[in-house]
Parts: sequence; C-alpha cells; structure tokens
Amino acid sequence: MKIAVIGGFAPSLLTFRGPLLRRLVGLGHEVHALAPAHLPDVSPRLEAMGVDYSMYPLARRGMNPLADIGTLLHLKQVLFRIRPDLILSYGFKPVVYGSLAARMAWVGQKKRVYGLVTGLGYAFTRDAGLKRRLLFGLAKGMYRAGLKSCDGVIFQNPDDRAFFEQLGVLPVNGRTTVVPGSGVDLAEFAPAPQPAAPVFLCLARLVRSKGVAQFAEAAARLKERYPEASFRLAGPPEEGGDAVTPAEIADWKARGALEVLDAVDDVRPLIAAASAYVLPSYYREGVPRSILEALAMGRAVVTTDAPGCRETVVPGENGFLVPPKDADALATAMERLIVEPGLARRMGQASRRMAEEKFDVDKVNDAMLAFMGLQ
Repeated sequence: MKIAVIGGFAPSLLTFRGPLLRRLVGLGHEVHALAPAHLPDVSPRLEAMGVDYSMYPLARRGMNPLADIGTLLHLKQVLFRIRPDLILSYGFKPVVYGSLAARMAWVGQKKRVYGLVTGLGYAFTRDAGLKRRLLFGLAKGMYRAGLKSCDGVIFQNPDDRAFFEQLGVLPVNGRTTVVPGSGVDLAEFAPAPQPAAPVFLCLARLVRSKGVAQFAEAAARLKERYPEASFRLAGPPEEGGDAVTPAEIADWKARGALEVLDAVDDVRPLIAAASAYVLPSYYREGVPRSILEALAMGRAVVTTDAPGCRETVVPGENGFLVPPKDADALATAMERLIVEPGLARRMGQASRRMAEEKFDVDKVNDAMLAFMGLQ
C-alpha cells in the first residue's frame, strides 16, 4: 500500500513521526513523507529509513489566502503524482489542506484520508478581543472544511474531541478515536539519576500561552527564599502577538532568578540535570511531547489543569496540576518539591511507570495503525 504522511514542520517527521514511519516501512508499505523545506535538510535521514520525501510550500503562521491557495494546489499536484492509497495529515494547516488536496486529487474514492489533531493551539485559547474572535471563527471554518474530507480523525486528548463535537466540525459519517499523544521512545529517553540540588526546567517556545511568564514569576519568588534552587527555561524565541518580547527576556535574566537558555537539538542532558519538569501552558496542547520525555526520564511534573497537559499527571502521585495563568499556585506546587526531601524522586519513579504504561510510542502507534486498518 502507498501511504503519504503530511506534516507542517519537516523535523517533526523525525522527532514526532519517526517511529511511525519506520513501523510503516517495516510492515512493507511504500511510505511518502511531505513537509515544507527546512534547513538542515531532513531528506537524507528519511531516505535512510526507506521513506520518500517531497517538499511543499507552507506558511505555518498567519492567514495569507494567496499563499494558502498555493499550498493547496501544490499538495494536490504532489498527491496526484504519488497516488497514495492512504493519507495521514497532522497539524492544523496540513490537516485542512492535505485532506482537501487528497479529495481534489481523486484520492478519495476507495481511498482513505485521516487527520491527526495534535492540539488546537493559539487560535483556540479563546481570549477576549475582536481579532481573537475572528481568528477563532476562521480556524473553526477551516477545520470544518478539511475534516469533512476525512474518513477518520485521531485526537491526542479527550478534551479536544469533545470540543470539536461541540463545535460541530467533525465529519458526519467519520470515525474518531483518542490516543495518548505522540508517545515517547522509552529506550531513547531512559531514566536518569536525580541531581542533588533542586533544579526546575521548562522547555517551551517563548510565547505567553506556554506559561513562561508565570514560570519566570514563580522562579523569582522562590529564588529569594531558596537560593540553592535553580530555574531554567530553554526554547526558541518567537514572533507575533503571543511572543515574549526581547525586553521581557532581558528583564528575566537581569533579575538573576531564571536562567534563559537557547533551544537545543537534544533535550536529554537538560532533563537529566533537572529534578522536576515544569510546563505551565494554557496553549491548547495535544499532549505536550516535552512532558512525555520528562516522564520517561523519571522526573516529577508540574503542569496546568488544561487540555492535553492534565493527561500527564495524577495529582500527588507523579506531580501537581495548577490552574492556568496562576503564578501563585505554580510557586506553591514547586515549593513542595523543594521543602519535601525525596518527593521529587518518588514522583519521578511514578512518572516513569506512567510513561511505560500509557505513553510508550509503540503502544500509541499500535492504536493509530489499528484505527486506520493497517494492522
């Protein structure tokens, strides 16, 4: 069978979908991966896995009608050339335009088209303001159009599926399922010894909806009382209305409580050097990959009681859930991991068990393949 997997960010084909692509090749399928151009080029690594790679143009952020029409038409041409039997798209624009292009390329009849919703993102946080309401309405309409072309839709948490059912954007006769995120490779992200001193790590793009401002505020408060504790934030800067400004980042550094680090390709050394992982996101996550990696490496987790995030913590067992946008509650939860010796270690052991039982990438891929009729 010919299978096309369409993503919106080329490196994610390796980091998020690599195990799935390898599994499909191992099952004897002819596998094609599509994504926008990226440097460094991912094609050598995909080709080494036995996956054919094609590029297409995509503006990942913003709504430019001309650019998006170009994306749709280019995807149609690529799919018409490949003529896949099954298409799996993931991410907002790939799901919308990949599914529409599949039907336009006559992939639809007796073929199968699936969309994987990996979180709803900034457009669905529903903050006040005319611009945000317009963005919400546009994103809702685009999802309705794209998902109408799908035979099945895969969600990464039950909140997102319930939300889409409430919005009425799911295909009338389409099937749906929920899998626990993208999963994590338990061998690649193996347990690591705990550091002696308390170290809190947050890995996130530097945008407000990831809760990085609340993390910075909690770090400032706790550093005054517990100077032996360390607080580290690592991630790429962003642009746009949700981005943290360079002035804010400079202020965090100047206050001396928070270490702001550059993004890294391999996060394992950062996680290994931390005693706990913190992600105070109110972004509409699928299930945050960074939390899954921290779970697998045996780290206590402090995150928000928000869609996607709440799937990763049993409160009091492997970490704590706090309300979104609440720096006070965040600081209180983190403080417990400072003042109660051994708590982070015990919670970290529970996190690893959760990763093994619920988030093993092989189990997640088994569920997806079964839903798509591929095993």
